[in-house]
Amino acid sequence: MSSKSFEKLKNVISSLTALDGCPWDMKQTPESLCDYVIEEAFELVEAIRSGNTHEAMEELGDVMFLLLFIADRYEKTGTFTLADAIDSSSAKMIRRHPHVFADCKIEDQEELLRNWEKIKRSEKSESEKIFDSLPKGLPPLLKSYRINAKASRVGFTHESDEQCLEQLESEWKEWNDALEADDANASEAEFGDYLFTLVELGRRKGIKANTALDHANNKFLTRFSKMEDLAKEQGKTISDMPLNDLNNLWNQVK
Repeated sequence: MSSKSFEKLKNVISSLTALDGCPWDMKQTPESLCDYVIEEAFELVEAIRSGNTHEAMEELGDVMFLLLFIADRYEKTGTFTLADAIDSSSAKMIRRHPHVFADCKIEDQEELLRNWEKIKRSEKSESEKIFDSLPKGLPPLLKSYRINAKASRVGFTHESDEQCLEQLESEWKEWNDALEADDANASEAEFGDYLFTLVELGRRKGIKANTALDHANNKFLTRFSKMEDLAKEQGKTISDMPLNDLNNLWNQVK
């Protein structure tokens, strides 16, 4: 982003929050803008994953606007400035990439991630634990991935993919045993254990569960929409069709 574009956006925010600006924008705080950041971030991710570059450009601009807006709110209270935030991030990235900005030699990505985690821990107080920095508001599937990733960086993980697969099979059996026992609480707990282990197996194979499930969701929605179109062409309604007919439509759109 050019300095001219950057300053233009900052000037827009200054105008919106001036005494003669927008009443809504004037009363916003970092706290009141949190939900908007989350919403816009989801919209940006959706645009990126859909391959719509024009939409991605627009949504990226919306996220940038909100980040600068929040920075402006902090700056107005004298808490910190945008420059403080940028300088802090730059220093952090330089510090955490000694293999780029210093003479540290890294053999592979696993060592890189372990070193990253070690540097992060050195930046925190001695009383802070490994998972204290994990955001509590992360969606469960994404949180599961991050838990497994952080645990692996300190060496707490299966020694091989085969061991992880064996654990997955064990969790599958325990879930089925709970189902057969008709124990609702145990079934939910064991299902959770199975998902947690499945997320870890995917991570070890380079698959992010949250992204993979999002793709699967979108694929299902696309196919189901096509099923509805086919049913309409036949003068039928999806909700009134028997399962066999629905399966036939599903096979057609696949």
